[in-house]
Amino acid sequence: MEQIDVAIVGGGVVGLATALETAGRGYSTCILERRTRLGQEASTHNSGVIHAGLYYPPNSLKAKLCLEGQQRIYAFCRKHDIPHEQPGKFIVATEKSEIPQIELIATRGQSAGANDLEIVDRSFFRRREPHVEGFAALWSPSTGIVDSEALIRSLTRLAVNADVILLLSTQIDGGVLRPQGIELRTPRETILARAVVNAGGLHADDVSESLGGEDFTIYPVRGEYAELVSNSAQFVKGLVYPVPDTAGLGLGIHLTRTVWGTVTLGPTARYQTTKNDHESNRVSLKVFFEAARALVPEIKFEDLRIGGTGIRARISPPECNFSDFRIERDMNISRLVHLAGIDSPGLTACLAIGRMAADLVKDVFDEKPLN
Repeated sequence: MEQIDVAIVGGGVVGLATALETAGRGYSTCILERRTRLGQEASTHNSGVIHAGLYYPPNSLKAKLCLEGQQRIYAFCRKHDIPHEQPGKFIVATEKSEIPQIELIATRGQSAGANDLEIVDRSFFRRREPHVEGFAALWSPSTGIVDSEALIRSLTRLAVNADVILLLSTQIDGGVLRPQGIELRTPRETILARAVVNAGGLHADDVSESLGGEDFTIYPVRGEYAELVSNSAQFVKGLVYPVPDTAGLGLGIHLTRTVWGTVTLGPTARYQTTKNDHESNRVSLKVFFEAARALVPEIKFEDLRIGGTGIRARISPPECNFSDFRIERDMNISRLVHLAGIDSPGLTACLAIGRMAADLVKDVFDEKPLN
């Protein structure tokens, strides 16, 4: 039986960030990833936005870790030459009736610690986004974009350099609690880990069940994208968002200029029953067109084409308007640490989540009681 300090189940951006942190603290660490490559699910199927923490309730984990994570990820990208930009973001009130809503977002964001927000008039945002129409906007200058695949590659390289063991194509078949740790079973080997971190993304609930941990549900929420064809990318210089629908799941279909110069529209947000269905019943391109034209009237239907999809792991059912991260030790198995429900802003917050997860692992090793 192999023995290790920390076994991390899931090799997405959060699992990698956690591994880098635990290895940096001197803990022998391995990652068990069921896919053949790391970061192949939500970590690289998203908008690549570095968020500023505008939308989350003060004192929520999302608010705290987004703000910490934003500072960390900008510094990390600069240090490791990861392609990223900080073009800023506008949330545009396309109707006068929406101005109180962007004022409310500004107030909430400032309460959560996003202190650089500003309500601006049409002349301000037209200087930066000359094709965007509206009455006013909320300006977030610290919002940025990152090449998420380059981030995964950099985290992987640093993890390997820190002697993190990568076990790819490795599925957890179950586990048993032992006095010295948790015995993990895979098709090829058995691993005794002093602590296990559940960074299983869409399958975090399955991982917990297989190890005898707490019962919870991960709800798959599919997001779909469209893209502007190459000649139309000139219509957007940075990030342009609508005022979010208060009854909606996401932030509304927004336009995001990527680090490689293309422009994506999306994502949509729809609960579904399966965790691997990316393509059935795709949203009509007309939905994206109408959303884009409301912000950029010059866009024509022929300027759009269907883009990719991603499935986020949400830990709350459809009737819940807000769903926070779940980052805590399991009440049944104190050696098990859950990083569950890591949807947006998980990419932004990944390094902060890794720091928090490593703190919880230290509590396991210090035998601190659960709260």
